[in-house]
Amino acid sequence: MRGVVLALAMVLAGCVSADAPDQNACGAAGMQSLVGQGRDVLAAMTLPQGTRVIEPGMAITEDYRADRLNLDLDAGGRITRVWCG
Repeated sequence: MRGVVLALAMVLAGCVSADAPDQNACGAAGMQSLVGQGRDVLAAMTLPQGTRVIEPGMAITEDYRADRLNLDLDAGGRITRVWCG
C-alpha cells in the first residue's frame, strides 16, 4: 500500500509545471481596487496597450495571453473582475 501511495505521489508531482504562466504578468493584482467602480474611472487612467474592457455579451477571443489585462463590466458599467489572460 505504501508503494502505491508513493507511486501516486510521484505521478501527481509530474503534473506540476515549472513553466506555469505568471498569474499576475499583466499587473491585475495591483488593480483589484477597481472592482466595484464605474467605467468612468478608466478614462482617467493610462491602461496597458491591449487591455480589454469586456461588457456583457461582448464577443472576445479565447486565446490566453498572460500579459493582457482584462476588465469585466456588468450591465450597469461597474467593474466586476480584473484579470490577466
